[in-house]
Amino acid sequence: MSNNDTTLVLGATGKTGRRVAARLRLRGTRVRAASRSSRTRFDWSEPAGWDPVLQGVTTVYVVPPPVPGPVHELVARAEAAGARRLVLLSGHGADTWGDSAFGLDMRSAEEAVRGSALEWTVLRPANFMQNFDEDVFHASLTAGELALPSGAVPEPFVDLEDVADAAAAVLAEPGRHAGRTYELTGPRALTFAEAVELISRASGLPMTYRQVSPAGYTAALVEEGWGEDDARHLTAMFELMERGLLAGTTDGVATLLGRAPRTFEEYAVRAAAAGAWRR
Repeated sequence: MSNNDTTLVLGATGKTGRRVAARLRLRGTRVRAASRSSRTRFDWSEPAGWDPVLQGVTTVYVVPPPVPGPVHELVARAEAAGARRLVLLSGHGADTWGDSAFGLDMRSAEEAVRGSALEWTVLRPANFMQNFDEDVFHASLTAGELALPSGAVPEPFVDLEDVADAAAAVLAEPGRHAGRTYELTGPRALTFAEAVELISRASGLPMTYRQVSPAGYTAALVEEGWGEDDARHLTAMFELMERGLLAGTTDGVATLLGRAPRTFEEYAVRAAAAGAWRR
């Protein structure tokens, strides 16, 4: 990649975007960081403002919005603006999700990227380990109990640091990953009960896991203030995971980075030391 090339990082204040942008800058890549709250503003719901953000961009790191459709328009505009590459963040095993209501946004985004005339690469990470300390599971764990509609089927959680390392590697190597899809997982799969136990031990705090029904989980989310559609969408993810099709690990991280992925234990120790679940 030429030092004169510019990489647009969408979702630049989000979980992956901020990590990817920092890594690219350290590599000497010119980065245009864009999000609703960045100095360079990008809002998926305001397509009238996209063209100036895409102007002069060589590569786009795409974190799709939570609705199907907009990535098709983005890809068309990126092509018209002269972009040459797209790297899309999708989800583990997206082509096996079948009739699930979960992930229609990611599947639509993959269709848009794969159907473009641009060089493309798709990254499909499993559930992030950081969901336990930066996102949806954090408040419950801090309160001492995580209740989810997940039982004995394990999940190959992946460390966001590995996902960001992988994305930065792909973005920095034009041509090498063209037309490739990488499934990114951790080194072994864990049940949510096992994950909570490891976090409890690393943090020294009492934490328990409780399995609930999908309907009960949806109702609990709505009671917490979630919209009905968002609550059903998240519940659909767990119902998909319970089919067992996504429980296996992959060599995607090792292929891209030449090393094994970080373990859940490493993540738990690091987050606990940072006071992630301090009460």
